[in-house]
Amino acid sequence: MRFSELPLPGAYLIEVEAHSDERGFFARTFCRSEYTAQGLNAEVVQRSISFNEHVGTLRGMHYQSAPRAEAKTVRCLRGAIHDVVVDLRPQSPTYCRWFGTDLSADNHQALYVPPGLAHGFVTLEANSEVDYQMSEEHAPDFARGVRWDDPTFGIRWPVVPTVISARDRAYPDFIP
Repeated sequence: MRFSELPLPGAYLIEVEAHSDERGFFARTFCRSEYTAQGLNAEVVQRSISFNEHVGTLRGMHYQSAPRAEAKTVRCLRGAIHDVVVDLRPQSPTYCRWFGTDLSADNHQALYVPPGLAHGFVTLEANSEVDYQMSEEHAPDFARGVRWDDPTFGIRWPVVPTVISARDRAYPDFIP
């Protein structure tokens, strides 16, 4: 795997190193020792998927607060998404900044999201399936979020979100 640090400290784009032959290819998508060597949280206690039927489906911007803050590795297994993270760590030099990248079944890339960053995505293709591996179990009492269209962040989404849960629409304005 190749790890490329993103503009938000602690966030990484992870690219597979595919070994190809006449059958196709084989690639490692997770290795505890490689995560650890990069200084990333290699603990995986829960794994989930989301299936998203329509283009423009938005999920986010979500995170878990301390003491149940989680690291996530997010990968698109089918279709394509525009994946976004927002730095919510007050002491960070990139506080309130965001970064977005396209993850797809074709590019096989993943995004590592450290604790303290909110995460969300919008689907670019119908029937997109997203895989998440997390360092903490889901803890509803610690589940938090910020609005996907909050002017504090100014996220530029490549498609207009059209399918958004009531919960994601209802987050209040973020006050830094």
